[in-house]
Amino acid sequence: MKRREILKELSLLPLAGGVVSNAFGESDRKNNWFKKTAAAVSAPGPLKAGPQIYQSIGVEPIINCRGTFTIIGASIELPEVRQAMEYACQYNVQIDELAFGVGQRLAEITGAEWGMVSAGCAAGMNEVTAGIIAGGNPEKLIRIPNLEGFEKTEVIIPRSSRNVYDHAIRNCGVKIITVDTLEELQNALNPRTAMIYMMPGGDPWSVRNVAKLAKPLNVPILVDAAAERLTIPNIHLQAGASVVAYSGGKVIRGPQCAGLMLGSKDILMSAWQASAPHHGPCRDNKIGREEVVGMLAAVEAWAVRDHKAEMKTWVSWLDTIVKKVSGIDSVQAVIREPEEGALNNATPNLTITWDPTKLNITGQEVADELSTTKPRIAVGTGFRRSQAGAAANTSAAPTTSISIASYMMGPGNDKIVAERVHEILSRKRSAPKAEAQMKAPSADVSGRWEVSIDFYTSKSKHTFLIEKQDGNWLFGTHKGEFATRELVGNIDGDEVRFQSRYSVPGDNVVMTFYGKLVGDTITGEIDMVEYVTAKFTAKKAAYPTNRQRINIPAGRPLST
Repeated sequence: MKRREILKELSLLPLAGGVVSNAFGESDRKNNWFKKTAAAVSAPGPLKAGPQIYQSIGVEPIINCRGTFTIIGASIELPEVRQAMEYACQYNVQIDELAFGVGQRLAEITGAEWGMVSAGCAAGMNEVTAGIIAGGNPEKLIRIPNLEGFEKTEVIIPRSSRNVYDHAIRNCGVKIITVDTLEELQNALNPRTAMIYMMPGGDPWSVRNVAKLAKPLNVPILVDAAAERLTIPNIHLQAGASVVAYSGGKVIRGPQCAGLMLGSKDILMSAWQASAPHHGPCRDNKIGREEVVGMLAAVEAWAVRDHKAEMKTWVSWLDTIVKKVSGIDSVQAVIREPEEGALNNATPNLTITWDPTKLNITGQEVADELSTTKPRIAVGTGFRRSQAGAAANTSAAPTTSISIASYMMGPGNDKIVAERVHEILSRKRSAPKAEAQMKAPSADVSGRWEVSIDFYTSKSKHTFLIEKQDGNWLFGTHKGEFATRELVGNIDGDEVRFQSRYSVPGDNVVMTFYGKLVGDTITGEIDMVEYVTAKFTAKKAAYPTNRQRINIPAGRPLST
């Protein structure tokens, strides 16, 4: 699954690989990840340069067995990149001259017409959008996001390409036209269409199919290939893309805060005009000379790296782990290599599965221990019933698992990971105690609740309508400032928990409310996953006590 698709559908926890739970388990409050993260940081400073640089300020580094997720630092820069950046930071340079020199060299290496380095992939997409709608005209550029009087104000996006990163497009003030079919795309194309933004995919939403409709009308296509392997010559440009955008800090292993834009020179010159050091709507997307040179060094290295040898090395690291954990009761370890020609997050993956009823531990618990004890290791997790049990709809033994991606590991990490996973899985432990039954509800909480939420710098009024209370289980709706969504929850004695999910194309906000009921008031906190936390107070609405019979008028009114 593509990284951008993962984040489109799920709210990922930052390290241990789980997703937001609907179980409202007893440990939810204790496992508030933001509180745990804050508590894990010891007294800081002073900063000490060297191998212990992070530990010197109370932060413990991570062995990355998950992949190129920004929240855990993505990739480790190549030695060639670090060396280039070290030299680049020692001298000043005129930034436009640097951009033009790098743009030409990127074109020579990749075969694209031009290249541009941005402050991350999303920043580059933002600058390309601004460059296209302004067309290189600075009078238009400085008006963005106010597009009044602009000829090009619409961007078309296939629904399958809507994701959390298209904020970079929307921030320019354009109107987003979401389409579901190629026919809808064709009908949506009009003189106001500035461009088409899309992620590469198979039929019908291939770049080639979209280009057949866009090219005759001179509508540019921006392809988001953030987590893909760089192809030389570039397959997306060959298929008809105008610009293709890559993340610099993922598989290319350039600077984490850099992005790589390849394609039309005219469009990329307009995009560069829109970016820092030039003043305008994208000035905040500043890229330093060190990152520009570092990104070029990464592409130079990519063109000569032995990618097949790298893949063999990554597989060998997983083999080390397989050999170590094989033989543990019920454990199975399977390595899956990417298909030939795979581009997106192309890495060997190791899945280690076992029967949690035999080892008395789940994949999530293993991942939690790995992520919270030294040396910290980030892995993915999974849990499912056996295929036979699922097919027969029986209670067959479940399997639980962790997953390990090797392409962001470093030399020697395989032995550390193998030892730690082996130690945890082979450790003798008693069967977990049966989950405690929830206490009887202390009250009937059905009805309307007026909710006041305290965010960091603002307050917001929401409403819960608990339509049904079935024992400990609660069902209803949550009305926020902009939308109403389903609400589910439970009441355990006087402990109340709710969860709602606000989803719109490209975005997903999950709120988990947990608090204590006292009288007609619930007070507590909200876990908002990547958006951190907030506090809330909910008061049960009092309905009018006076009752008046409603009569149907006998006839039409004689006066108004």
